[in-house]
Amino acid sequence: MSPRDACVAAGLLLLLLCVQCLHGSALPAVSSYEFTAYRMQQYNLVQQKHGCRGAIVVAEARSADEPVQTRRCVIMKLLDFTTQKYLEAQRQNAAAVLILLPKNISAVPHDTLQSFMVGESEALLKETLMPVYVAPEDEQLLYMYEEVKQAAATRTSSIFIRVLRSMVTATAFQILVSNNVPIKAITDNTIVTLEGVLPGAGEDVPTIVITAHYDSYGLAPWLSYGADSNGSGVAILLELARLFQKLFSSPSTRPPYNLMFSLTGGGKYNFLGTKRWIEENLDHAESSLLHDNVAFVLCLDTLANSDELYMHVSRPPKPDTPMHAFIQQLEEVVTSRFPWVRLGLVHKKINLVESTVAWEHERYSLRRIPSFTLSHLEDPKSELRGSILDTMSQVDFRKLKRNGVIIAEALARYMYNLSDKGTPKDVQVFKGQMDVHDGRMSSLMSFLTSVPRATQLLDKEPSHVLLVNSLENEFKRYLQQVHRHAFRQDKRDPDITFFDQMNQPIVMYRVKPAAFDLFLGGCIAGYLGIVYYAIQNFGYLYAKLKAAVKSKHQ
Repeated sequence: MSPRDACVAAGLLLLLLCVQCLHGSALPAVSSYEFTAYRMQQYNLVQQKHGCRGAIVVAEARSADEPVQTRRCVIMKLLDFTTQKYLEAQRQNAAAVLILLPKNISAVPHDTLQSFMVGESEALLKETLMPVYVAPEDEQLLYMYEEVKQAAATRTSSIFIRVLRSMVTATAFQILVSNNVPIKAITDNTIVTLEGVLPGAGEDVPTIVITAHYDSYGLAPWLSYGADSNGSGVAILLELARLFQKLFSSPSTRPPYNLMFSLTGGGKYNFLGTKRWIEENLDHAESSLLHDNVAFVLCLDTLANSDELYMHVSRPPKPDTPMHAFIQQLEEVVTSRFPWVRLGLVHKKINLVESTVAWEHERYSLRRIPSFTLSHLEDPKSELRGSILDTMSQVDFRKLKRNGVIIAEALARYMYNLSDKGTPKDVQVFKGQMDVHDGRMSSLMSFLTSVPRATQLLDKEPSHVLLVNSLENEFKRYLQQVHRHAFRQDKRDPDITFFDQMNQPIVMYRVKPAAFDLFLGGCIAGYLGIVYYAIQNFGYLYAKLKAAVKSKHQ
């Protein structure tokens, strides 16, 4: 082959490569996709800052497996998000972290859920300037995740393969959150606490208080549904109100006890609603059931799972006290009817040096009101008490109903003094028409998890306000003397400060890297060179083509 023939062959080969390259980039050079993501918690509580302080993101998407994450938006699935990887992104000054949340959480392995919850609770302990967002998975976001994951995997290949892929096939993704409005502090939140009473038989009778906090908590407020913590406590409390209303409605079955119910807000933020409600009843009200003879306060918290129940107390109950007698009834009911359930007593003194309390009963104990919290969690710092993964998929309705039955039967045995009438297995108050309703418990849980119940949303969004109003109507349906206490913070010295911009529109741009533009420019230049060469040597090329056709015919 002559030099001129070799030059022509090389030119044609370059032309084919150029065509193939252009065909391979059939996707538009720049395409965009907009989706909604939810920003990590940001609040100040008792002079401590929590959550992320940033919101703006302009960065290229990278996988969590990349060794270099500086000024990049790190894309993670649940499996990728661990305490170690989150801290590594912080250490490298990543531009942001975007977590993709699966639609079907029930299909996620338990180990993955546990690992994410641990990382989630660790991330919420301190503040960070790095924006952290959570977005539900969809087809476009999963495609982006796989692309950046594949790009990270090729970085272990040879330099030639990496350069070739970067130039020809790689797709880069630009994440953009542009908001010229600065993040604003919110100090005018209203925290609502509901109370209602079933009056007992007689005058000046002891009062039993049953309470639960109804708000939820998690990495992102807009994704915090709080099924187990503490939708379960609220559902059991409302069912107890229904059951005991039937007993209190008849003079023949009305016990010599007042039964007070309360649903408190701000539970996830140092039980602020409980604190303000106690102060209003003890310090400001002229007459209140909390002023008088309180037998004990039972706080319900996280009761929709596990075969363990823990009674958390600030000081062990003394014998011959109402609380001690009620705990004995709990133990009898569990031993007689549910022997596989482990019932334990956890004693934790209140540390007055700490600015926060661990359980709701500690707010009452600080005012010397006998109280305890019933929960299936032993550790107050358990990651299960505040997670965006705490959804209906984590609720065991059989155990939720069982715990409701245990509490209801123990209360009835205590108030009606049924110890001498027989064992809890022989004497069952709540059976038949008085049984705990499975359908009602399921409906209550579905209703409570229909919207996120984060404290900063409950007085702002119409659907969230409707939820609190519905809880109040439920109280009015079964209880008497229902009061709604709305506590508004002092703007000059708020107990807690929230911040806005909790949900943001994010734009994902799909682009080719700069190396691709250089390569494409080279292909175009080669193509033009071939055209120029063909025009300049048209006679020669025509003669060659004619000779080739003639030889083929011969």
